[in-house]
Amino acid sequence: MTAYENKPTDPRKWRPATALVHGGTVRSQFGETSEALFLNAGYVYNTAEDAEARFKGEQEGYVYSRFSNPTVNMFEERMALLEVADAARATATGMAAVTAAMLCQLNAGDHVVSSSVLFGSCRYIIETLLPRFGISHTFVDGRDLNQWREGARPNTRVFFCETPANPTLKMVDIAGVAAIAREAGARFIVDNVFATPILQKPLALGAHICVYSATKHIDGQGRCLGGVILSDQAFMDEYLKDFLRQTGPSLSPFNAWVLLKGVETLPLRVERQSASAAQIAEFLGARRGVASVIYPGRDDHPQRAIARAQMASGGPMLAFHVEGGKQAAFRLANALRIIGISNNLGDAKSLISHPATTTHQRLSPGARAQLGIGDDLLRLSVGLEDPQDLMEDLEYGFKAAGF
Repeated sequence: MTAYENKPTDPRKWRPATALVHGGTVRSQFGETSEALFLNAGYVYNTAEDAEARFKGEQEGYVYSRFSNPTVNMFEERMALLEVADAARATATGMAAVTAAMLCQLNAGDHVVSSSVLFGSCRYIIETLLPRFGISHTFVDGRDLNQWREGARPNTRVFFCETPANPTLKMVDIAGVAAIAREAGARFIVDNVFATPILQKPLALGAHICVYSATKHIDGQGRCLGGVILSDQAFMDEYLKDFLRQTGPSLSPFNAWVLLKGVETLPLRVERQSASAAQIAEFLGARRGVASVIYPGRDDHPQRAIARAQMASGGPMLAFHVEGGKQAAFRLANALRIIGISNNLGDAKSLISHPATTTHQRLSPGARAQLGIGDDLLRLSVGLEDPQDLMEDLEYGFKAAGF
């Protein structure tokens, strides 16, 4: 059996939809159409000398799947092409990506500036985990560039934000904060999970590092966990490579293969979900029982100008405040027949959650109130169902809640 020969082409010239189908693909001698799944931990060397050369980095090739794996590498290359990044490294989960992106470059005595509105686990990393290692932090209102500037100290090494933020969809001016980070000598990490790489490009806007929970829209069907870190090659080589190799938050080859199948349809799914979310946001904005709707694509979003400047559309995520507080929010969610109650997001199935009692329940009521996460807030991840069916389902829920 002769080896399959890949046809030469420059993937950097491909448009995103093409890169997400073909990017990074390396075929075996069998010429398979779908990417091969290399479900193995170790690799065999022809000689002991080859093994020595691999470990020294003098010979190209695989050593151990905790370090690298052909299927995982295909996923990483595909994500790098999509994000227009020098390099990407995959991790076991999105939170592993966030944690590794920070810890690989931080030391005792360093300082982090972060937007205050974050996913609950991200806040845990910054305000609970990092201080155990002597790393301090300052939370700021991510919408206020002056607070970012004033929060920086001589020992600040990292700026961090989510934009749009989970769950309030507050926006951060990526280009503005990136400029402040450069002035401060810090690296700016952006968690881009809500916007997805289809709608927003943090690295192109000046961020130094971009992280994703691939579990969300990148997989898109709630099947497996994964994360991705994207940056320039210098950051990967100097900080991240050895950290991942030694600490081992590795993405499994099987999950990488599943994620490769997910990214093939990412543009189609995100565009459809975003279009449906825009319709649903308009429906909610006019519905009795809704105190307010939070959606970056609406003209009444407080940071609509920033959303227009850095996002291709309003995105697939929205939130809304229900009149009647927690009891009304629970009655509405419990009555839904198509939209499922789940703290996950980015699925082909529409999912609703009550952040105050799930993803952000560990925060004190006062802290949640300060962040705008009240008992009346519901977060909606819009799926691929017909938007009319989703609106009818929500209408049924509102009626069950007494509106």
